[in-house]
Amino acid sequence: MKTTHAMHDDTPLLDTIHTPHDLRKLPRGKLPALAEELRREIIAAAAQTGGHFGAGLGVVELTVALHYVFNTPQDRLIWDVSHQAYPHKVLTGRRAGLRSIRRKGGLAGFTNREESPYDAFGAGHSSTSISAALGMAKARDLSGGDNHVIAVIGDGAMSAGMAYEALNHAGATDSRLIVVLNDNGMSIAPAVGALTNYLAWLVSTRPFLSLREMAKQVANRFPRLLREAAARADEYARGMVMGGTLFEELGFYYVGPLDGHDLGTLVPVLENVRDAPELGPVLVHVVTEKGRGHPFPKDDPEKYHAVAPFDPETGEQKKPAQNVPTYTEVFSRALIAEAEHDERIVAITAAMPSGTGLDRFARRFPRRMFDVGIAEQHAVTFAAGLAAEGLKPFPCIYSTFLQRAYDQVVHDVALQKLPVRFAIDRAGLVGNDGPTHAGSFDVAFLACLPNMVVMAAADEAELMHMVATAAAYDEGPIAFRYPRGPGVGVELPERGEVLEIGRGRIVREGAEVAILSLGARLQEVLRAARQLEQEHGISITVADARFAKPLDTALIDRLAREHAALITIEEGAQGGFGAHVLAHLAATDAMSRGLRVRTMTLPDVFLPHAGMDEQYEEAGLTAAHIEQQVLHLLGRRGNLALIANR
Repeated sequence: MKTTHAMHDDTPLLDTIHTPHDLRKLPRGKLPALAEELRREIIAAAAQTGGHFGAGLGVVELTVALHYVFNTPQDRLIWDVSHQAYPHKVLTGRRAGLRSIRRKGGLAGFTNREESPYDAFGAGHSSTSISAALGMAKARDLSGGDNHVIAVIGDGAMSAGMAYEALNHAGATDSRLIVVLNDNGMSIAPAVGALTNYLAWLVSTRPFLSLREMAKQVANRFPRLLREAAARADEYARGMVMGGTLFEELGFYYVGPLDGHDLGTLVPVLENVRDAPELGPVLVHVVTEKGRGHPFPKDDPEKYHAVAPFDPETGEQKKPAQNVPTYTEVFSRALIAEAEHDERIVAITAAMPSGTGLDRFARRFPRRMFDVGIAEQHAVTFAAGLAAEGLKPFPCIYSTFLQRAYDQVVHDVALQKLPVRFAIDRAGLVGNDGPTHAGSFDVAFLACLPNMVVMAAADEAELMHMVATAAAYDEGPIAFRYPRGPGVGVELPERGEVLEIGRGRIVREGAEVAILSLGARLQEVLRAARQLEQEHGISITVADARFAKPLDTALIDRLAREHAALITIEEGAQGGFGAHVLAHLAATDAMSRGLRVRTMTLPDVFLPHAGMDEQYEEAGLTAAHIEQQVLHLLGRRGNLALIANR
């Protein structure tokens, strides 16, 4: 894992660290200086590349302390979500690659088991760390090992039910497990200081552990008032007054809260916890400041969560100028327009108000927007409850996160035919966020459900129509998907029009080959159609399906009847829209009449992070790929390698 890199005048200590083994050779007194150098390195790299760097800046000292105290990678260190793993990557031999992070061929933006043995568990979604860590701890116990397992989870991720399921299980076992709660919500910031740091150290020491048991025996002989006073003192010393009670009840030994930027406290506390295996599961509560040292305005915390490249002196982000609104912005505008006309419309987000555009909705309708935290399962069933009482809920959830609530979609919504309106953002590939965030599967897992209507927007005007359609539809659940990034620049109406359910549209009339597109690849299809006509004289009909379910079977029958070949295209996984079209064609014996059919989907792999254009090139869903598929299907001279490489 050793990586060479140039020496820097402002990072002399960091220049000596190639792995945590080098870190552990440093005198303890050098650690604060190393942390400052590491923070400067993260800011300098993020200024060039952008990315999720705010969370990493908040855990610089914690990362240094963990790798200093524990023998990683033999001791397993698991970062929840892993937005905060940039310092971890630097200290584990990947500093030279930091400026390639999230770019094609570069470092992943999250932990990745294939990237480094120090990445004990891959992540990208929240609240998985404690479950994974407990599994590793149990595997260690069963194999007779003695290594440590440490999960680092943020206070935001602790809003998800999965974290508590894992805590409940862990607390009921005697497995040695350390959970570090990284609390950057600052809700207890005034309590962090010399006294609480000292108490956190005290309760983690062996003398306290033995004295506490002795004191319990002695206190039992005290009069009642003295017993109660002693109990309160013990609770305060253990941090229970500050928030440890829940964790104690779940079976964890609670230590904290302590200042997550004070290495003089972090290191000895973690050493004490490391060296006391009799404690069983332990929770160390650490308070940090997200984005510590960042150059952005203090009153804009979301600005430094995920950033574009920026000027490290001024904090000004270098975003390309865009005259076209994003699909997310158009969705927000459309939902507000519908809500102006219907007071029953409410919106729901799972801790993503700005990412989904619902922050604007909240400003206009503060009582009608609900942020439920990182709890997609709850969000969906909460929406089902709202729908059952006559409201019109729009849970807006990224495609990749809706996967986490699939049972609720099936059992609580579709089975009961409740009119929940699913707004599915980030549908399709998402570029630098990579496979953990790609919206590849929603059409496949929704279109197979009874009672479900599934739409996909071909452009931003179509998105407005689909918001209006969803608002007007009361027969059952309905979903509409739309991609990340800017629209195509079409003219937008003041308010969307209600579409006929299950009806597509012809966009371009032709004669030889029909291309049936679902979603935002339509512009690439039209580009390919123009090229085929201009360069090869092939007449192409282009249709926009609009609906993956119910299918517009009349449109499909017409395309099959009037053309020699039919191609479907979608920015989703195999088993989605194209599979449903094939099933219909098979049922109607359309192919027995000589119709040639191909489906173009995302390939059956998890595509690595890259620019979105690069990803669609790799996926084989560009205009050039469509053109070659048509030529091949007609027996013309096509680039078979280009098609086969999909």
